[in-house]
Amino acid sequence: MARTLGTVVRGIRTPIMQEGDDLVSVVVEALKLAWETEGFEIKDRDVIGITESVLARSQGNYVTIDDIADEIREKFHGEVGVVFPILSRNRFAMILKGIAKGANKVYLLLSYPADEVGNHLMDIERMDELDIDPYKRVLTEEDLRNLFGSYKHEFTDVDYVEFYKQQGVNDNITVILANDPREILKYTKNVLTADIHSRARTKRLLKKAGAEILYGLDEICSNPESGTGYNEEYGLLGSNKATDEKLKLFPRNGQPVVEKIQKRIKELTGKNVEVMIYGDGAFKDPRGKIWELADPVISPAFTDGLKGIPSEIKLKYFADNQLSSLKGEEITRVMKECIKSKGDDLTGKAESQGTTPRNLTDLLGSLCDLTSGSGDKGTPVVLVQGYFDNFATE
Repeated sequence: MARTLGTVVRGIRTPIMQEGDDLVSVVVEALKLAWETEGFEIKDRDVIGITESVLARSQGNYVTIDDIADEIREKFHGEVGVVFPILSRNRFAMILKGIAKGANKVYLLLSYPADEVGNHLMDIERMDELDIDPYKRVLTEEDLRNLFGSYKHEFTDVDYVEFYKQQGVNDNITVILANDPREILKYTKNVLTADIHSRARTKRLLKKAGAEILYGLDEICSNPESGTGYNEEYGLLGSNKATDEKLKLFPRNGQPVVEKIQKRIKELTGKNVEVMIYGDGAFKDPRGKIWELADPVISPAFTDGLKGIPSEIKLKYFADNQLSSLKGEEITRVMKECIKSKGDDLTGKAESQGTTPRNLTDLLGSLCDLTSGSGDKGTPVVLVQGYFDNFATE
């Protein structure tokens, strides 16, 4: 019988994960219960995605506001300039509270009109009407209020400049808006870079321009000998609010977890699956202009079969060009032959134009993130079947 389905995605419900839980056993048992209850089978090259939050929670990988304050106090000795944080109650507000608690003075440099993941600080149309060049003009908080008044985020209804200042101690946060990180050096030579994907460039520019004490968020809460939670590679990047006093860090040591799950599924089913840990996906909301990816990477751990990028041809390109004179079953037959004979690397070739040259883990992680969501679905495990199939797969 001819195949009638392509990719199928299932959100798998699990118990609520707690610190100390055996994540491998929980994931495998949840999958087993799902396939027995719902009547589907695990197949070779199925992909199992596990959201990063349940791994971090099972690891107990948390830090407190005081932990952050202690490290800021130790590294910066009084004052600090914080450069390019994202606008987020969940992601950065508590980090800022810890920074402000550990410093006498905080100079907070925000990019505008939006942060690096698309959260806006102002009405961009109004910015254009005022003929403000965000790459040249530096705005003080007073400038911002005089020109734009109070601007509340479209989705959260939060004025982030006001909200971030409220995280300070005794009004010790001063806000500046600019898009050149070197502007912070007019206020202090002690700098903490808080951007995510552009952090290496930001740090390079600041170091060359004369920053004296220079760290990134990836270097705060990164020491395994600290006696607190830590992430050696990413520090505070990728952290989330857990309680009013604690943050959950991005998980560490995920590779043994994905490999153990892969092995257990092989033992149970005889099938060779791929497994990944995923965080934020990378997709842009057309209304709010937010592109979501607030984690340092989409997938911090994955099995070997998920390395690389897809090698796909554009079906409609073939249909409109090489196969335009064919009809019915003949066009289907020839199309399948073209797919079967395609090479492993179609980079730059006409037949692949319009396909997406992204890492498999970025594509799959985005798919998993959209499936599990960030709210109350209760499906932190996602099973993706048929992802590596194509039109020629029988």
